[in-house]
Amino acid sequence: QVQLVESGGGLVQAGGSLRLSCAASGRTFSSYTMGWFRQAPGKEREGVSCIMTIDGSTYYADSVKGRFTVSSDNAKNTVYLQMNSVKPEDTAVYYCAATPRIRGTGWGPPIEYDYWGQGTQVTVSS
Repeated sequence: QVQLVESGGGLVQAGGSLRLSCAASGRTFSSYTMGWFRQAPGKEREGVSCIMTIDGSTYYADSVKGRFTVSSDNAKNTVYLQMNSVKPEDTAVYYCAATPRIRGTGWGPPIEYDYWGQGTQVTVSS
């Protein structure tokens, strides 16, 4: 059974940092696109970042570029999202997801993802 489990969310002040983790089990995601998405209340789920585990290529939404960093530890089957200089508008439930589809342009739509974590709440206070 494939599982993705996020952790590391919480309450942080604007300007602070958080590191989200996504631990995968049930299979090896060595040739997958691992995406980070977020969903704020009343808004659609949006892509934040992704990493292609086969070569380490990364992509970022303009809203987080320069502040967030995605990385993976294939030996641990874990993906991370380091969030620095967070802003109140980063408040959302953050999800990690996995798809075997490799795009050259980023994470693609949520519908392309086969596996999803349960989400972790990130709240940024002003």
